[in-house]
Amino acid sequence: MPDDSYQPRPMAVPASRVSRLARFGGLASGVAGRAALQGLGQIARGARPELRDLLLTPTNARRLAEQLAQMRGAAMKLGQLMSMDTGELLPPEIAEIFARLRAEAHYMPPKQLRQVLTAAWGADWHRRFARFDVRPIAAASIGQVHRALTKDGRDLAIKVQYPGVRRSIDSDLRNVAALIRLAGVVPKELDMGPLLEEAARQLHDEADYVREGRALDRFGALLKGTDGVRVPALHDDLTTPGVLAMDFAPGVAVETLDQAPQDLRDRIARRLLALALRELFELGLMQTDPNFANYRYDPATGDLILLDFGAARAVPETLAAAYRRLLRAGIRGDRDATRAAALEIGVFGPDTADRHQAQLMQMLELAFEPLRAGAVFDFADRRLVTELRDRGMALAAARDFWHIPPADTLFVQRKLAGMYLLAARLGARVPTAPLLAPYL
Repeated sequence: MPDDSYQPRPMAVPASRVSRLARFGGLASGVAGRAALQGLGQIARGARPELRDLLLTPTNARRLAEQLAQMRGAAMKLGQLMSMDTGELLPPEIAEIFARLRAEAHYMPPKQLRQVLTAAWGADWHRRFARFDVRPIAAASIGQVHRALTKDGRDLAIKVQYPGVRRSIDSDLRNVAALIRLAGVVPKELDMGPLLEEAARQLHDEADYVREGRALDRFGALLKGTDGVRVPALHDDLTTPGVLAMDFAPGVAVETLDQAPQDLRDRIARRLLALALRELFELGLMQTDPNFANYRYDPATGDLILLDFGAARAVPETLAAAYRRLLRAGIRGDRDATRAAALEIGVFGPDTADRHQAQLMQMLELAFEPLRAGAVFDFADRRLVTELRDRGMALAAARDFWHIPPADTLFVQRKLAGMYLLAARLGARVPTAPLLAPYL
């Protein structure tokens, strides 16, 4: 049933640490309180409820998702990642609630927006613009985007960061992790410390818009002349650590084209996959945030438009070489070489139990089967991903197996998995051999 509380609306961002901590405290007590009441009711009826089932209910999930959407910042960002990465592991009605976090967030009311822009540009900032649309054209976890026209005729998209985001990253991550543990989404045996440290490092990078501007410029230069791909130009005279100005690029969200003609969907997916491989093996630089909203399509030009380079990071040459060896070995069916490359990448560790290594090798062999065939791969066919998901869940159920790959590997895998999911969302059919051939 649709929930009107999820409709984007103007809502001030809680900017101070005290106000954000109070939100988390109220949310945690509310979730625990409802779970206790439900548990008592079930016990009174003679049932023996599981704690996870009491905590992870649609009501609690809806409250958690709504609070994260209101808080924005690192809190919402982690919720978005959870919605992408655990959607296959949660009950469908709960996964749907968390998926709403990938849609537009609430946005700052005009008064708060003006305060943020005045702090960034000075009190007379409005004199530089012929028009500045107060209602954002997009709102996400860290900032919102406005369209503006400068007095010298530049049509811009201006991303404005929510106040307090940078200084609340570390505390937000700790508090969200505690809530996720409370809700039973991750097993208590899993040490989330390394993951949270890397997530904090990445989010601090994403919250630095000057850094993102440099990455935007770099990608623009690297992809200049690439047929069918466009990167908006940076306007550094209006860019600060909390405001990013770039060309406005018209287009529609790629994920909304799931009912477009098949050849268009195939062409877009092929372009996305080719770009991801090029980032990994050729450019040595990858935009590692696979959020579907980062990709748009311009029907007027047929261009794929790339947005949001806050998560851009260098790919070490050693890692790219190891992925190349994995591809070669997997497609050849060389089990020993596949295992050696997987170990080098960090798919599993040297201390991983033999039976778990064998399970992971079976999953790799499954993933390589369609690539060996050399035919058109149908991303709409969910049988492979369902089989891999089931095997992954069985492996996750083994309490003696919790392996966290190295950070660089995690981010590359996140991007590649995201492109797979987007191609599946489009129901695309793509010949894989021509895409992989240059890197084998």
